[in-house]
Amino acid sequence: MNKLKLYGVPNSPEIYPIRDFLKRSVVDFDWVDISHDNLGWGQGITSFNNPYKHPVIEFPDGKVIVNPSLEQIACNLGWITKPKYKEYDLSIYGAGPAGLSAAVYAASEGLKTILVEREAIGGQAGTSSLIENYMGFPQGISGAELAERARQQALKFGVEILLLKEGIKGSFSDNRIHVDFASGEKLVAKSNICATGVEYARLNLLDENRFFHKGIYYGAGASEAFFCQDRDIYIIGGGNSAGQAAVYFSGFAKRVFMVIRKGNLSDTLSEYLVQRIGSIGNILVLYNSQVTELDGDDYLQKIKIVNSQDGSENWRETSKLFICIGGKPNTDWASETAICRDRNGYLYTGNDVIGLDKYRDCWNLDRPPYHLETSVPGSFAAGDVRFNSVKRVASAVGEGAMAVTQVHQYLAKL
Repeated sequence: MNKLKLYGVPNSPEIYPIRDFLKRSVVDFDWVDISHDNLGWGQGITSFNNPYKHPVIEFPDGKVIVNPSLEQIACNLGWITKPKYKEYDLSIYGAGPAGLSAAVYAASEGLKTILVEREAIGGQAGTSSLIENYMGFPQGISGAELAERARQQALKFGVEILLLKEGIKGSFSDNRIHVDFASGEKLVAKSNICATGVEYARLNLLDENRFFHKGIYYGAGASEAFFCQDRDIYIIGGGNSAGQAAVYFSGFAKRVFMVIRKGNLSDTLSEYLVQRIGSIGNILVLYNSQVTELDGDDYLQKIKIVNSQDGSENWRETSKLFICIGGKPNTDWASETAICRDRNGYLYTGNDVIGLDKYRDCWNLDRPPYHLETSVPGSFAAGDVRFNSVKRVASAVGEGAMAVTQVHQYLAKL
């Protein structure tokens, strides 16, 4: 069977999102670098003028798209569908570990379920190159592969999956959630689970936007590892995602520098990763440090690192900076609803809701909220998006399953 082929220039800002999406979606493809010649062009490709300007994708059936959008790619792979039903028992937003877990359990227990994801299956966990502390995988498993297995399992039980769908408005009425998508479609469900996770934070530095996908990347997508060979790369962050990325990239890069603000890794990193990083010779940790400036012409060329203890400032040459620091939850959609959030945007659930002034104004049931239920009856939250949640894959999977149990309890009383 012919594989999908992706043609492009390695450093093109247009090519990274495509490579990252295909890698996270576990799509097998051949990458063809056309920087120097066109010897790798496939049949039918050479007829395009100026092929060096934009990425070109060739599908196994011979169809060719110049500068494809992610929506076009997903559509040609048969992934994007429209909702089949006017109303669902459960709509789930976010296809990370919590959302996928909820989808599998809900559909397997007979609920008419739809799962909506605005990016790639797997969420932030899908970018993890190797998760080694998830039960049942002693050799570890990549976040993308774990997510793909869950996706297939969800489909087996009849879950509808809408990819690359972003809601522009959500509202609650008549004991239903009503969502309007940017595409013009509407979705109605009797209950819902928010599992939208968090986004990586920005550094908010001058020129950060200018170098986006031109040397600066949020998260550490495994798709970029091949293009880090024999280079010095820098990863900002001291959490598990940053540690996993450092270990993985160390097999490709000349040296991997982890830039962290604290004086040790053990406060934020699992012990097995602390030991692993300490045993790999080409991973160097820059403690008490932060990146304060960026520089380069068309692409990132160097970064300034400041040490908070001795005040030293050093410019380091690099063309790859991966930012893996904690971000804000994806809950902007809730700002115009009765759902209660903390000042950072995390969703309050269960007992954390009861003590809020706003709760008394919007909760109209005799019973208190279930443990994972928000301040709106029938609307639940699971995983990283929830206030005081444990930021681990296993706990997100557990919360997804638990939320479905509480959805059943809610629906039984409608």
